[in-house]
Amino acid sequence: MPSYQLTVNGEDVEVDAPEDMPLLWVLRDKLRITGPKYGCGVGVCRACTCLQDDEEVQTCMVKIQDAEGTEVTTIEGLADGDELHPVQQAWLDNDVAQCGFCQPGQIMTAVALLNEKSEPTDEEIDKIENVCRCGTYGRIRQAIKQAAENTNSGWFW
Repeated sequence: MPSYQLTVNGEDVEVDAPEDMPLLWVLRDKLRITGPKYGCGVGVCRACTCLQDDEEVQTCMVKIQDAEGTEVTTIEGLADGDELHPVQQAWLDNDVAQCGFCQPGQIMTAVALLNEKSEPTDEEIDKIENVCRCGTYGRIRQAIKQAAENTNSGWFW
C-alpha cells in the first residue's frame, strides 16, 4: 500500500492508504480526526469541508494521492491553543449550532470566505452552498459578519 506525507493541522503525518481513498476517510479513519463529517460523498452537502493549502475543499472528493505534500487544516486546527478562531467564537456568540453536524464544514467555509474577502456582503455570504438541515442560515450570516469585524480589527490575524 502506498505511503503519503502531508501536514494536517500543523503536524507532519505519514499515512498508508490506497491511492484512491478519499482524504475524508484518511482524516477520519486513519488519523482519527472527526471534525470533517460524511454527508453525501459527492461534494454537495459540504459537511466535510476543510482547507487544503488554504483553499476550501470537500475532502470526500479529494483523493489521498492528490493531497500528497499539501497542508490540510480541519476544524480541529483552527484554534490557537485555548483561543478560538474568530469564526469559532462568532459561532458560539451567535448560537449558530442546532444539531451541529454541518457546523465544522460551515465554519471552514466561512474561514475560506474571510481569507478571500475581509468584508463579505450578504450576497457573497449567500453564495455559500453548505447544507444546514436545521436552517440556521440567518445566524450563520450574523456570525460571519461578526468574525469579519473581529478579524478586521486585528483581533486574530
